Amino acid sequence: MSAVPASASGPLASDAQPTTTLQPPAQHDGESTGNLQSVLHLEPDTGNTSDSDSAFGGNSTASTSIASSILNYEYSNGRRYHGYRSGAYILPNDEQEQDRLDLLHHIFLLIMGGKLYDAPLAHPPQRVLDIGTGTGIWAIDFADEHPAAEVVGTDLSPIQPTWVPPNVKFYIDDAESEWVYSADEQFDFIHCRTMSGSISDWDKLVRQCYAHTQPGGWVEFQEPLAQCESDDGTMDMAKNMMNWQTLCHDAAKNWGRDIRAGHTLKQRMVDAGFTDVHEKVVKIPLGPWPKDPKMKEIGRYQREHMAMGIEPYTLGLLGKVCGWSEAECRVMIAKVVSDIRNRAVHLYIRFYFVYGRKPESAVH
Repeated sequence: MSAVPASASGPLASDAQPTTTLQPPAQHDGESTGNLQSVLHLEPDTGNTSDSDSAFGGNSTASTSIASSILNYEYSNGRRYHGYRSGAYILPNDEQEQDRLDLLHHIFLLIMGGKLYDAPLAHPPQRVLDIGTGTGIWAIDFADEHPAAEVVGTDLSPIQPTWVPPNVKFYIDDAESEWVYSADEQFDFIHCRTMSGSISDWDKLVRQCYAHTQPGGWVEFQEPLAQCESDDGTMDMAKNMMNWQTLCHDAAKNWGRDIRAGHTLKQRMVDAGFTDVHEKVVKIPLGPWPKDPKMKEIGRYQREHMAMGIEPYTLGLLGKVCGWSEAECRVMIAKVVSDIRNRAVHLYIRFYFVYGRKPESAVH
């Protein structure tokens, strides 16, 4: 796994007091976990185009060189990037990006009615893995809800907080490396969210999840599809957005990443041997244009999250991968954000929630 555990005296110490967590919102009506559940049609609110009601009011065993590379950040275009395995992940890890990730966590809570996962865990989990933990907010929330569970979060960047529940540990690790957990370190539940820009071999990742899950344990992926759509033709007014997402998709493909992997995960899990594989698809609006009040609220947050994400994805995919200058990237960013904030454009993104169980009969 090539994991580097946090030093007890370093920035990732896991023996501190619990952190304050987001208060989950009320349960959504109609939330379910069937084979395929989807918000099939988002009806625009034609009677209100105002935003005045906006909701926005362990000891290390690594060598010195590896430890140094973890904390030796790289800087480009005014943003900070991870140093460990430089280039494996093109998005920044600075405070601005951390704010975006925490906002996305809040959006997931709204979508799921305050839940952290859909998988029907029959028994309280003992060991849980959060792949690509980012700021660690999901792992921390899960640890708060399940104090008897040992929760492990892995990421390329040491950006997790110091003050965390005592049952959380964070490790610096590349999820695409070979996992070296022993047979008695298998997990009851593995969670992986928004990793499309990080994974070059999804089949390998799913197979490794299967291999390191206890028989009877669950694995869940929560993955947005990096593609804006509309059902009423208004996307034709967002030419810059349409062009941008095509350019980013092509750049990611040339870089060896599939940023539209969400719809493939169900079949990948089946192929890996998982049973009881369920998929849920939800259309998440960009902006408060839906008539439904819950989707209106989610859309308000998602628009801000998307506006925050245009810059890092543009600088990463079009700048680093395609060689665009910073000035060229900035012009594109401004045009795309303008399209996102156009209230007449009714865009949405499909979020895929997929989970499956390792058969009880599976051999360790």
